Amino acid sequence: MKDSQILSTFTERTLPRARAKAAPVLVFDACQVGVILRAVLYVEVVVAVGLMYVASGVSDWVSRVALITGGALPATLLWLVVGCSLKRPLARLPWALQMGAGVVLGALAGLYACGTLALLGMTGAAPPWLASDCTGALLAAGLVAGLAWRVRGRTPAATTARLAELQSRIRPHFLFNTLNTAIALVREEPAKAELVLEDLSDLFRHALAERDDSSTVGQEIELARRYLEIEQVRFGPRLRVEWSLDERVNAARLPPLILQPLVENAVKHGVEPSASGAQVRISTQLRGQVALIKVTNTVPAGQGQAGHGIALANVRDRLRLLHDLQGGFRTALAGNVYQARIEVPMPARGER
Repeated sequence: MKDSQILSTFTERTLPRARAKAAPVLVFDACQVGVILRAVLYVEVVVAVGLMYVASGVSDWVSRVALITGGALPATLLWLVVGCSLKRPLARLPWALQMGAGVVLGALAGLYACGTLALLGMTGAAPPWLASDCTGALLAAGLVAGLAWRVRGRTPAATTARLAELQSRIRPHFLFNTLNTAIALVREEPAKAELVLEDLSDLFRHALAERDDSSTVGQEIELARRYLEIEQVRFGPRLRVEWSLDERVNAARLPPLILQPLVENAVKHGVEPSASGAQVRISTQLRGQVALIKVTNTVPAGQGQAGHGIALANVRDRLRLLHDLQGGFRTALAGNVYQARIEVPMPARGER
C-alpha cells in the first residue's frame, strides 16, 4: 500500500501534563496557530463592517477595506509577534494584568497602523492618532476577552471532565471488542484462548490504568501492538500487520486510547469480512514539527455496511479538545485501501 494512493484523496495546544503545581495560564498565547487565525479574522471583520457606514457604494467599500487593511494587518501581526515574544513573562502575571498588557499592546498597534498609513500618504494632513490608538485598544480588548473566555473553558478541571466523558465511551467499546477475541477462541481452541486471556489481562492493566489527560505516540503504539498480537492469534495469516515507525515522533501527545478504535475498525472492516484476510499498516512520520500517525488497511471484501461513525467522531472531538486547530484527523477510501490519519504538533524541546 502506498500512501501516495491515499493522500491524493484527502480534501479535508498541547495541554501540559498534570503536575502537583499548576502551570501558569496564559490568557492569549499568540504563538498558537488558532489564536493567529482568530485575531486576523476578527480584526478584518470589524474593519470591514465599520467601513460600511462611510462607504458610498460597493466599489468604494472594497477600496476602503483594502486601504485600511494595509495598515491594520501589519499592526495585528505585530501585536501577535510581540505577544508571542513576551509569552513567558506574561504567563507569570495575574489575569487582569495580562489582559491590561494585551490592551496596551493593542493601543500601540493602533498607533503603528496609523503611522504606516501616514507614511504612505493615505491619512491626509492630520493623521487620526487618537482615534487609531483607541481603535487598537478596543479591538485588542475584545480579542483578549474572547481568548480569556476560551481559556476558562479549557482550564484543567473542564478539560479533565470532558476528556473523562469521551474516554468513558471508548473503554467499554474497547473491552467488548477485545473480549470477543477470546470468546471466539474458547470453543475451538481453548489453549489459545487461555493465552489470549493472559495477554488481555496485561493489556487492560496498561490501557485502563489511570493516567494523565494525555498519552504519547509511543505509548499508544505499544497498546496497538499488544491488541494486534491478540488479534493475530484469532485470525492467523488472515491478519497481515506491517509497521513503519519513526521514533522521533514518540514524544508527541495524544489522547489516551486514541489509536484503539482505529485499529479495531481496520480489523473489523478489513480482516473479518474477507476470507483471504487483509493487510493492516501502522506508520508514524515526522514532517517538520508535525507528527503524522496513519492506520491503513485493505478492504478486499469492499467497504461494507457503514457504521454510525461514533468512534471516529470521538477521535476527532478528543483531538480538537487536546490540540485545538493544531490537531487534525482525516479518513479516506481510495479503491480497496482505507486510511485514517492523525496530525498533532510536536512538543517544544523543553516539554519532551
